[in-house]
Amino acid sequence: MDLSDQLKNLFPDHDFKEEKQTEKSNIWLQEQPLECKFEKRKGKVNTIIDGYTGATADFKILAKELKTQLGVGGSFKNDQIIIQGDYRDRIMEMLKDKGFKVKRVGG
Repeated sequence: MDLSDQLKNLFPDHDFKEEKQTEKSNIWLQEQPLECKFEKRKGKVNTIIDGYTGATADFKILAKELKTQLGVGGSFKNDQIIIQGDYRDRIMEMLKDKGFKVKRVGG
């Protein structure tokens, strides 16, 4: 007997509906492609994502998602996402999966 059967025994009058959770992002998608750049700053390698025209709050949410999925540090400054390390390929794949158009800039 699993949990749903136990709940049905406890609450026979209640109509149980199973809701499927879909992973849908509520981030605004834009027509112009995001630019994914590679830069060295103070001798360290950084990946910079630039060109987002939506709300700043949405871009911050996107920055947090990218940093947690990659397991690296980074920041959000001057309407740019700065990720520590060279992760252009992985970031571009993640953004394309979310529905963004991405353009690789440099190298």
